[in-house]
Amino acid sequence: MKLLLIIGLSVLALLLLAFGAALAFGGPGQPSTMASIGDPFKTVDFSSLPSLERYRARDGAQLGFRHYAPPGVIRGSAILIHGSSANSVSMHPLARGLAAAGFEVFTLDIRGHGDSGPKGQIAYIGQLEDDLEDFAKSRVLAQPSTLVGLSAGGGFALRFAGSARQDLFSSYLLLSPYLRYDAPTFRQGGPEWAQVGIPRFLALRLLDGVGLRIFQGLPVTRFALSPEDQNRLTPWYSFALARNFQPHDDYQADIRQARRPMALVVGTADELFQADQFENVFRSAGKPIPVRLVPGVGHVTLILAPEAIQATVETLECLQKGS
Repeated sequence: MKLLLIIGLSVLALLLLAFGAALAFGGPGQPSTMASIGDPFKTVDFSSLPSLERYRARDGAQLGFRHYAPPGVIRGSAILIHGSSANSVSMHPLARGLAAAGFEVFTLDIRGHGDSGPKGQIAYIGQLEDDLEDFAKSRVLAQPSTLVGLSAGGGFALRFAGSARQDLFSSYLLLSPYLRYDAPTFRQGGPEWAQVGIPRFLALRLLDGVGLRIFQGLPVTRFALSPEDQNRLTPWYSFALARNFQPHDDYQADIRQARRPMALVVGTADELFQADQFENVFRSAGKPIPVRLVPGVGHVTLILAPEAIQATVETLECLQKGS
């Protein structure tokens, strides 16, 4: 009996040691720079970028956004959510195109990015939804209003679209949205934009699953940024931010629970996702939606190329008419 107790305690000690090692040393490595994500921005003219404004979140934090007023009559509003590692600046070309078409546009620095709090960090999973609700209620949004998200921001927009707060916006427009690493849309074996520290991530998932919200500020994801972009953008995500800035694990449930009109735009040359799989994914979840394919356009150029911006304008027009 004493021998069994000793063996049991030894096994437990080894498990605790392995668990501690996963937390301490199982973080993400640094992926090689992915030029196709960063390089297209080098030729963008940011001279007309609006000044950063602030809104107050419920925890008292002052979070950043930019406002683009249309030149004439306002047709509706669009709230733009940037992709992973980025900030409101990246959405400037698309925001200008939408404003020129008559939409009042707001581009947000999602908490943990840009000038919205410490980079890579949020306080708890669900804080991003709270922040978005606080923004929507801080402004009188021209109606109809559409939440527009790119990549991880598109996945977060889908998360919000399937939530109890979805009626804060009239419709949802997803631009090459991230669904999950094992979704049919994910391009397996393609370029590595993000590297996840699997041992640390799994250990934190285990703690979170039993209700222990500790160590969730530890980095679990690093992005393939160039050395010059490491300080300008957000180079890594904590566990809490990585879990929040995407759809729920059951992204198909997010799709099923979304009641508002929704559409999707993706480039056929997307380096990260398989454009031809999105329509089937939404249909199989019981919510067929319009999917606009933009020939020859990649992941980032979806918000930079004139033909892609025009496709987004036209899709937004159709969405808001349906709203």
